[in-house]
Amino acid sequence: NPNGVDIYNIKNKKICDLDLSQFNSNESKYTTLQRSTLIEFLKEDVYTQHLRFGKKIKSVSELKNKVLIKFDDNTNDLVDYVVGADGIFSNTRTFFEKKINKPVFKNAIAIRTILRSKSGLEIDQSKVSLMMGNNCHLVIYPINKKKELNFVCILRHKKKDTDIKILLDKVVKQNPNLEKAFEEDLKSWPLYATPKILPSTNSKVLYIGDAFNGFLPTLAQGAGQSIESAYELFNLIKNERGDIQNIYFQERSKRAKIVRRRSNLNFFIFHFSSKFMQMIRNFSMKFLIKRKGFINSYLGRVYKN
Repeated sequence: NPNGVDIYNIKNKKICDLDLSQFNSNESKYTTLQRSTLIEFLKEDVYTQHLRFGKKIKSVSELKNKVLIKFDDNTNDLVDYVVGADGIFSNTRTFFEKKINKPVFKNAIAIRTILRSKSGLEIDQSKVSLMMGNNCHLVIYPINKKKELNFVCILRHKKKDTDIKILLDKVVKQNPNLEKAFEEDLKSWPLYATPKILPSTNSKVLYIGDAFNGFLPTLAQGAGQSIESAYELFNLIKNERGDIQNIYFQERSKRAKIVRRRSNLNFFIFHFSSKFMQMIRNFSMKFLIKRKGFINSYLGRVYKN
């Protein structure tokens, strides 16, 4: 539970910091962890008891206000709802929707590794560290009690299949001290976002997480919004609310638009290449980050919901 964000330029010179504890309560705290840890937690409580794998939908039809699913292994299932929770390239959405909401490549690549130490960087390991550079930014944050750090670098780049080393050279040139951090096992992937938020055309089919709307990771809300949308849908079904599809879409759209706007803005301001614009940004961040009204409006509406 990191209690703050330290913001630096790419040279590792600190610009300002943000207190995250202002968004915490006794019951819930701003949390960082490795995604695999979250998956293992879910597997233990949910997967092994309730989920069946290796199923492929062959056809669907409505039967007595329910959905009859026929699988390609000649088995059937009669369900109240179908929930698409299969990511930004959702096969569920492709199966049920005629209107395509094709994800758009955002001309950016993400590169990730796990650091076992600070790798020579002057950062506080107990906090989230954000470094902003020319057409790139880096985020470093704690993921477990072994003091391991998740290290993510996002770079602007127009090609999806460029060699990682070529991309990293652009970052290392801005700060040679980062070279050591890039010596670890690296994974990379292109960044996509869905251009529109489209409702389901079937009242019995609903979408959560990135299948509902995929946005850039620059507010670190991907997994958080997936969990949040699942919780919202669970409560609507549990409470037997009428017109679940419409209520869920309206409320989730409002949240998704807030997160999407902030994610897009972060993506824009984190990557300024102009020295003048960087200077203006850094000065503005120093000023605004200490203004409670701004922070409550910009982040509080996301973290305190």
